[in-house]
Amino acid sequence: MEFNIAQVAALMGDSSRALMLNALLGGKALTATELATYADISAQTASTHLNKLVEGQLIQVRKQGRHKYFQLKSYQVAEVLEGMLNLNAQLSATQASSQDINTGPNDERLRHSRICYDHLAGEIAVKVYDALLRKGWLAEDNLQVNLTEPGKLAFASFGFNLAEFESSKRPLCKPCLDWSERRSHLAGTLGKWILEDALSRKWASRDLDSRAISFSQSGLKSLNQRYGLEIN
Repeated sequence: MEFNIAQVAALMGDSSRALMLNALLGGKALTATELATYADISAQTASTHLNKLVEGQLIQVRKQGRHKYFQLKSYQVAEVLEGMLNLNAQLSATQASSQDINTGPNDERLRHSRICYDHLAGEIAVKVYDALLRKGWLAEDNLQVNLTEPGKLAFASFGFNLAEFESSKRPLCKPCLDWSERRSHLAGTLGKWILEDALSRKWASRDLDSRAISFSQSGLKSLNQRYGLEIN
């Protein structure tokens, strides 16, 4: 099946499909019933939309026993969706006065810390990114970012095995424009690892009802100590 921009835009442009894609941006695999509830449509209508998204290669199906779950096809799809959220906010801002501009989600929890498909986003993520640059563990060059030699040594001491990811087609480090902060946070395999490491150490947990990531006070303290942050 040959695709063009219009076809992909049409798949994403339907309001119900857009809501379901936004739900899947949280990185979880969800059932058709859960996605129908999120989009406030009937199960039959949701099934039709989901079939189109699968055929359009924007989402994929995972089977677990008798159950079917849907998730985004790839991180590239997630990046496009996050980019569209940013574009929508930018276009909306041009119609408002500077006093009215409020970028990103209204939910303070999401603004503070949330998941962006499989990596950390929000205020905390941006501060992590800034701290990594400040320490010299990351280096920016013309909107590209690389892990430096000191960074490789530091993350190796934290348990990050660079050799596991060097052959991956996915970038090791990639700046991702944050929807709410409008500054970069870290995506790529290293960004994914930072989030997974924080969750595995119980520094943070995923909210059940949203994309929010909740850090405990002790978790924030540990994050501060590791990356040199100043966050509350």
